[in-house]
Amino acid sequence: MAKKIYNYKNLKELVIRLRDDLKTCDFILLYAHNGTGKTRVSMEFKEQGKKNKLKQADTLYFNAFTEDLFSWDNDIVNDRERVLKINSSSKFFSGFQELELENRIRPFLNRYADFDFSIDYDKWQISFSREVRVKTNVKGEVREKTETVNSIKVSRGEENMFIWCVFLAICQLAIDGAEAYNWVKYFYIDDPISSLDDNNAIAVASDLSQLLLQAEGKIKVVVSSHHILFYNVVCNEIKKKPHEKYFLYKKADQSYSLRKTTDTPYFHHVALLSELKEATVSGNIKTFHFNILRSILEKTSSFFGFNDFGKCIYNVEDEVLFERALNLLSHGKHSIYEPVDMNDDNKELFKRILDAFLDKHQFELPELLKDSTIQKL
Repeated sequence: MAKKIYNYKNLKELVIRLRDDLKTCDFILLYAHNGTGKTRVSMEFKEQGKKNKLKQADTLYFNAFTEDLFSWDNDIVNDRERVLKINSSSKFFSGFQELELENRIRPFLNRYADFDFSIDYDKWQISFSREVRVKTNVKGEVREKTETVNSIKVSRGEENMFIWCVFLAICQLAIDGAEAYNWVKYFYIDDPISSLDDNNAIAVASDLSQLLLQAEGKIKVVVSSHHILFYNVVCNEIKKKPHEKYFLYKKADQSYSLRKTTDTPYFHHVALLSELKEATVSGNIKTFHFNILRSILEKTSSFFGFNDFGKCIYNVEDEVLFERALNLLSHGKHSIYEPVDMNDDNKELFKRILDAFLDKHQFELPELLKDSTIQKL
């Protein structure tokens, strides 16, 4: 039986649906590929939380904007006292000092990183340090000892992990009922692991899930991600709890769709294939669609162990023409953010290549185009 697809004209209507769902369940999981607008959904969710009688926020969120609450002072003049500055005016940090957040951050951070930190609450800044092994020569004998290097600048990935651990520590405070965070009714977590490898993605997803299970009955949760492995781990961890799972899709007219999924959502490239198919049906084919199709063929060839993406369309009519066209018409200057119409001849060529690929590999696409499955709200 086909899963229903719910259409929403804008973000406001979509978020109203999510908040309504949370009246009867504790968790919502959203899977969506990059560029869909997950961050915008999280911000709209936060803004709607302020529309209560007291005009007070009710959502503690983690998304791309959370990282903007921190900024580096690299001590350009002396290149010695490198610190991460904290935006102390944000409500995000309302319980930082009095609740001894350092001792709450460390247990999370120690799972993922080998550096330490200290917080200066007078200056609202964070210093990082790391222990290193150094060799010394004492009377001709080489010895090793451990030294602490202070005021280091951690890598971008380490900085993101630190900020993530800060967020987890604050979530724990909210779950435990700390007065400074008694305003938190919802957690909204959007793509916390964009720069992690698969092993760390599994660890982060598992640890997050265990923390969120503590929130059951206290704080409602939305998690959105484009990372299939992260998404599936969270699905498996909370599957016995009341929850909803959706594939979030942004349509060509800037409206949105929610499609209920099983534990495994449609993979990124399958979702993109559905988008390409929709573009051919509507005729709204842009130059960047060749880039997307080339990317999908590259992934498919890797999956099958082919050494050339063109082998995905071997033994089809006009295979040489198709491979040459993909080589010539897919390149970096075609941006999804600045779409350019494709000329009619290339549109027809694009349709033929896509149809040949789909006929050969028989992917099961999300049925986003079937009006019979869409419930318009």
